[in-house]
Amino acid sequence: MASLPIDTAKYTAIICAVPPAPRIANRETGQLRVDRETGQTMYQVGLCLMAGSSADVVNVSVPGEPSGVKLGMPVQVRDLMATPWENDGRHGIAFRASEIRPLSAPTSPTGAGKGAGQ
Repeated sequence: MASLPIDTAKYTAIICAVPPAPRIANRETGQLRVDRETGQTMYQVGLCLMAGSSADVVNVSVPGEPSGVKLGMPVQVRDLMATPWENDGRHGIAFRASEIRPLSAPTSPTGAGKGAGQ
């Protein structure tokens, strides 16, 4: 099934509701889930997505440990995608992002201008 992009700019806030934890591929052996493209360990982060007067908590998978992301912290999410899934009569939506990091001062591609003064 096709993945659907989610426009995170529509949310008034995105907060870490469950801190990052490595995803387990095999509970019996403790083997961790690995991203097929990068080879990095997959982590899961519970995010509270707030828009207006509503809020939803979703678990988002991300390759690599989200550095500095802690419980209750506002975060930035890059390339958030939703993928519907079905397996043995069960179904749901899997969420994945390419990066989750602490929210910091907005960075603008045109705002730096270092060394431009002549």
